[in-house]
This record gives sequence, structure tokens and C-alpha cells, in this order.
Amino acid sequence: MTLQFSLDAAAPETVDTACVVVGVYEQGMLTSAAARVDSATGGAIKRQIESGDITGKTGSSTLLYAPAGVTTKRVLVVGLGAQKSFDAARFHKVNIETTRALGRLPVADAISWLTEIEVPGRDSAWRVRTAALAADHAAYRYTATFKPRDKSTQPELATIGFAGGIDAQGGLDQARAIAEGVRFTRELANLPPNICNPAYIAEQALAFAEGKDKVSCTVLDHVEMEKLGFGSLLAVARGSVNKPRLVALNYQGGAEGDKPYALVGKGVTFDSGGISLKPGAGMEEMKFDMGGAAGVLGAFVAAVKLGLKLNLVCVVPTVENMPDGDSYRPSDVLTSLSGLTIEVLNTDAEGRLILCDALTWTAQTFKPQAMIDAATLTGACVVALGKHASAVMSKHDDLAAELLAAGEETLDRAWRLPLWDDYQSQLDSGFADVANIGGKTAGAITAGCFLSRFTEGQRWAHLDIAGTAWEEGRKGLATGRPVPLLVQWLLDRCESEK
Repeated sequence: MTLQFSLDAAAPETVDTACVVVGVYEQGMLTSAAARVDSATGGAIKRQIESGDITGKTGSSTLLYAPAGVTTKRVLVVGLGAQKSFDAARFHKVNIETTRALGRLPVADAISWLTEIEVPGRDSAWRVRTAALAADHAAYRYTATFKPRDKSTQPELATIGFAGGIDAQGGLDQARAIAEGVRFTRELANLPPNICNPAYIAEQALAFAEGKDKVSCTVLDHVEMEKLGFGSLLAVARGSVNKPRLVALNYQGGAEGDKPYALVGKGVTFDSGGISLKPGAGMEEMKFDMGGAAGVLGAFVAAVKLGLKLNLVCVVPTVENMPDGDSYRPSDVLTSLSGLTIEVLNTDAEGRLILCDALTWTAQTFKPQAMIDAATLTGACVVALGKHASAVMSKHDDLAAELLAAGEETLDRAWRLPLWDDYQSQLDSGFADVANIGGKTAGAITAGCFLSRFTEGQRWAHLDIAGTAWEEGRKGLATGRPVPLLVQWLLDRCESEK
């Protein structure tokens, strides 16, 4: 079930809904909506605070059922933490916890007044957009490969309204589009690799483009790529019976002749490591190695839904990296589409090998005004930044700053790592123009340095999302990142071009 959003300007004490959500800070400080509900109910919230049942601790929640004096059947009181330190990140967290709490109740609809709360430096449109996206994220359930379950007679949360006026409508519209893109990304990335293989990704892209004005899709198979000279990408795919694809979605939302923006995403639908086989423990998570592809496809979906006034291309090189008698080997020398030769030192550094050909093809074919790639590229990035921030690498300071600002705006945060020429010597090879790994140190940076060899003359940035694209563990799900960051970057480009 897809969660629906709406705006509501009614008073919390008189609105007709299954549940009203209000907030309380620590030390018993009530928000405006909470104070109105408390007054209407003769002090029901303050009594719970005095008894210690409501603490105001961040993300905590207490349910008041059918309190006299209000129209709603339930009031969910959510803790906001200390008022003096309430910020954007806290706002996001309490909205996620609110949706989780609502999901445990037998309610089909609710209205939240948390969006009335002031967040330093953020307007009402931001608050509504952030609350809606947090709710959609928390409400998501993966069901694609489970046995169909009997329909429950108990109501499930289907609609959340947010307190806000006409000035928040733009934020809600953006939330609906971004949420659609995030769900597209999460659903694609969560699928098992026996379903989501290169052909499947191509089918999903073609299906999305079908029948849409301004959207077209081109898919190259291995025969076409061989004719064009995709020597690096095709080498990675040689060990799998699932043949590779290159997917290119094109959206013409801007003026004819305007150079497009380009998003390129790594689409390794399963990464065994190839001949340089990965350890067995945790290998099941390598179905998420197409998180970059899923992310740029989701951003494309959202951009089309928003009807952005720009031209956009989304290019996905997609392969499966498997060990086989025909697999490429350590010490092989590959000739890339650009003509640069690559010495393979490790077949588990395959993402950069498919991206380098895709970046070359994208630059040659579309001549974009800016090109961003997203990839679950290196474990070294996870070591450096953990699960909280994606890495940004670029030789263009202004482009890096744009992406970092988009991450801060959406709380899909990133951190910049250097691409200094000092690191390039780690990729020196005695047998080819460049080696595909740079040794034990600075692994995330040298991966970015490798890609930079294939983007000379391009306004380009690299996003390493290895730590942020999915949650760890056997039950970990895809997060949908970096869709919010990329969509915000595109929205900002529309604003800057007005």
C-alpha cells in the first residue's frame, strides 16, 4: 500500500480523524497544537506529564484514547526532546518514529501537527516535505517475494495529513514525487538477484518510458556494446550467463538543444567478486551492488513526476560479476571505450570498470553540461564515513558544493573527499595505462581518481554510496539514497536557470 499525503488546516481539537499527532518537549513544554488539545480535554496531556507517563524524550510516544473534549478518537503525543537543541535532524527523526508508532495502531488515517513546529532555518514547505518523506520511508514494506498474506480486517495506515497552509503545497508536491522515486529505488534494490538481473533492469526502464511524453529509452545489448568497443564493461560481464545491458533514459523537459544533465549509476546486480572471490559471510548483501543504478533511476522517476524544466539523461551500465571459465582474470589488460588500457589487479574492483565505459559513452553521446555518477563503489568509503554520509569527489569545487548543499537540504548528507593528483600515482601500472586498484591506502579516493581518468574535460562528480545505499544485516533494506540529494540538486539547477 502506498501512503497518501494531504494538507490540513483544521484545528487539532475539532478535526475528524482517527488519530491526531501533537508534540511535547522535555520539561513538559507543550507545542501550540498540544496546548490546544490539552485545554480542550481539561488538562489530559499535562496530567500524563505530571504522572511521568509523558517524558518528552525524543521519539517517544504516548497514546490518549478517546479523551473527552476532542473530536478525534486518539491523540498520539510524541516526544521532541530538548527545545533548545531541536533541529532539522531531530525533526526528521521524530517524524519517522511517529509513523512507526501510527503503524502499530488500528488506524487508516491520521493528521500530524508536528509540521507546525519551528525548525531553525527551515520554512513550512521544507517541514511538510521532510515529514512526508520521513513518513513514507518508515511506512515502506517489502513484500515482493513473500507469500501473499490474507487481508487483515484491521485498518492499516493509508493517509497522513500534515498541518500546513497554501505555502506548504509546493513541499507536499515535491514529497509525492521524491517518495515515488525513492520507492522505485528501494523496490528495485531489494529484489533478489535471480529476479533483478541486467535484463530486468532494462525491462523496468523500458516500462517506465512507455507511453510518456518527453521520455524515451534506449537499451544496448552485449553485441551492440562489443561493436562500439565497451571492452572494460564487457570483460566484467564475461563470467555470467546473464548478459549485460546499457540502459539510457532520456527526458526532454527543457528547451530543445539545451545540453542535458547526466546521471550514471553502477548496476552490478550481483557481485561475487569474480575470480577475486569475496568471503562468503555477508556476500548475500551484494545484491545491493546495483544501488547506484537504482538510485539514479529513482531520481529520474522523480524528475519526470515533477516535470522539471530541464533535459536529463540517466545511463545505467548493468552486469553480473561471476567466476567462470570465461571470467576475466587478475593481470588481464583491457581496452576501454576511451582507448585507455587497464591492468586488472583485482576482479572485485569491477564497478569502476563498467562505469568508465559508461561515463565515456555518456560524454560522447549526450555532451552533458554536468555528469554525476553514483555507485556502491568501495568498502573503503564505509570505513571512512560509515553509514551516515555518502562521499563526494570532484575536481570542480562549485559542483561539489552544489551536491553538498543538496545533501544538507534533504538530510541525505554527503562529505567531500579530495581528488588531488598526489593520489594518481597509486594507479600506475607497468603493463597498461592505468591499474584498476591503487593499493591498501585511500581506496575510496583512488577509485575516484580512476574514474577521473575517463572524465577529462567533463564537469563531473562521483558519489560513493557504499555506506548509505542499504542498511546492514540479514533484514537490512535499501534506503533509497541518494534519490533525495540528486533530486534536490536538479531542483536547484532549475532555480538557478530561471
